[in-house]
Amino acid sequence: MRHVTVRMTAQGIDPEHAYRRISDFSRYPQLTTTVRAVEVQPPRPDGSVVSEWTVSFRNGLMRWTERDTFSPATLSIAFEQLSGDFETFQGSWACEAHPDGTTVTFRAAFDLGIPTLAEILDPVAESTLRTNIEKILQGLLGTVSPADFVDAVHG
Repeated sequence: MRHVTVRMTAQGIDPEHAYRRISDFSRYPQLTTTVRAVEVQPPRPDGSVVSEWTVSFRNGLMRWTERDTFSPATLSIAFEQLSGDFETFQGSWACEAHPDGTTVTFRAAFDLGIPTLAEILDPVAESTLRTNIEKILQGLLGTVSPADFVDAVHG
């Protein structure tokens, strides 16, 4: 399984405001061309939601459905794919106070489920995921420079 971590600092944005922006999945397609569509279902009794995603991936599209668990008290979101193009896709978003604003951390673990092509496809998927998250954060928070990003972690 591959692991990706992207961390950036949103200048002049408080953690609660950053969390609200990141939590508003249905707005993602309006803010970045990377996300083509997100359909968010009404909250479940436990407060989690199911969301359906279509995201640009190289010269095509990736689609999946995930369960999202929001934790406003900790300014974090956990997600886990329920079905879709990945074999496994899970991770989290977290917002933490930083002297200059908010540090936003995205973590994900994924497996494309094609072991014979993993050495070729996984690095491409990892790079694309990292680039897509950078674009999403720039669209959501607008005050991001490439130097703020952390490269992927292999696992």
